[in-house]
Amino acid sequence: MTHYVALVHKEPESDYGVIFPDFPGCVSAGASFDEAMRMAAEALAGHVDLMRRDGDPIPAPRGLEEIKVAADDWLDWEGAIVTLVPLLPPPGRSIRINITIEERLLAQIDAATTNRSGFLAEAARRALSG
Repeated sequence: MTHYVALVHKEPESDYGVIFPDFPGCVSAGASFDEAMRMAAEALAGHVDLMRRDGDPIPAPRGLEEIKVAADDWLDWEGAIVTLVPLLPPPGRSIRINITIEERLLAQIDAATTNRSGFLAEAARRALSG
């Protein structure tokens, strides 16, 4: 999976803000660091998806040193937390997987739904969205 460098800032009385040096204009935020990282991954995926739809080239991820050498004047390095954010694949493509699950839990799932895959996918989305 491809990852891009992100700069995270936290000011007193504000959320964590996230910017991407490789994608000026792609920003995100979250009340906690973990939420900010989840939201950043979604923002990055959405930004790249729109670029693809517009036919814009997607930049290759730059390393931290390459970004620093470029000295882009819009980047604020003071107090920044540097991290990597994964570029999530576009939604929509389903992949078949095999899982192991406790028999009783499977029976409870089957009692609640006629669509195991949809049920598990929705449960995963809810758990990952915080």
